[in-house]
Amino acid sequence: MSVWNWSDRYSPTVDQDLQVTLGEGQTACVRSRRIGPALGIKNLYFKLESTNPSGSYKDRFAALAISHMLQREQNTCLATSSGNTGAALAAYCAAAGIRCQIAVVETAPLAKLQQMMAYGAEIQRVRGFGTDSAITNLVFDRLQQLAAQPQCELQISAYRYSPLGMQGVESIAFEIEAQISDLGRSVDHVFCPAGGGGLTLATARGFQKTSARPAVHCVQPEGNDTIASPLRNRCDQATDVQCTTSISGLQVASVIDGHDVIACCSKSKGTGYTVSDAETFEVQKRLAQEEGIFCEPAGAVAMAGALNAFRSGQLDPEATVVCIVSGSGFKDATSIQQMNQRSRCELVDVDDLFQPLTMRS
Repeated sequence: MSVWNWSDRYSPTVDQDLQVTLGEGQTACVRSRRIGPALGIKNLYFKLESTNPSGSYKDRFAALAISHMLQREQNTCLATSSGNTGAALAAYCAAAGIRCQIAVVETAPLAKLQQMMAYGAEIQRVRGFGTDSAITNLVFDRLQQLAAQPQCELQISAYRYSPLGMQGVESIAFEIEAQISDLGRSVDHVFCPAGGGGLTLATARGFQKTSARPAVHCVQPEGNDTIASPLRNRCDQATDVQCTTSISGLQVASVIDGHDVIACCSKSKGTGYTVSDAETFEVQKRLAQEEGIFCEPAGAVAMAGALNAFRSGQLDPEATVVCIVSGSGFKDATSIQQMNQRSRCELVDVDDLFQPLTMRS
């Protein structure tokens, strides 16, 4: 398979000895074995960003962001997070010996908070952060003030705040192009989950630097529709909302990279899709039980959008479609408990083990 080197591609100015890496990138792009064929989508693929070191695509961002901090001899990373950014930054700060302080959205799952603390990060949840756009903007303003000191750097996984780190996320596009090309095909559509829009924007910008020209689509929960509907309705501006979705990681009520997402997706001939929380949880379950892909709800949003696009006749069955699976199922224990609520794990004696044995036909 074709390979790339992130330091050569994005930041040749970073000294080789100061690059912080935990083995991020080069994630698999696997073909659907059951969902796609059952629906008649012949070339459906999943880009498994859930297999990065801390469990999400945010490791691509953190690797580059923290390497730049190390080169500038900065010793304190300030950040905001709904979970995955914080976990990634905490991991790479631990590797680099940099202090990490994170303002976390109020509704962040416990598993993500535990992961950040395990890496040694200092974290605080903020009331209303992530669901109220006014409070969310105040948090950003407050952290920008705190990060004015030379030894500090504010790291938010959005081009608006951390353009150097976000260049690392563009590597997703390079890998998809190489992986699909190695199969003798070209990629036609890429579906991306979006909260603030950074992943979608990075993917679209990454493809602008390749020979591939897929339509890049933005998929959002209905309860955080800052970008998808404006994009679909051919507006050029995203909009703040009062966030009501329960999908962790995509609760970003304010416009961050939204305007640029609309411009880049439109240029790629992509559009926007919204999906309900119920649809998302159902697709999360289907990915686990039909494809063997264990993802958090946010990681199922892109596939939910692709299903809606296909069912409404907007995808050619012959097209090559890639859905980004952004984070691991281990990130959100509550959603997994909900998925398994009808399953049982009984304690039995050895003589009763799977008796009577029922053979599948």
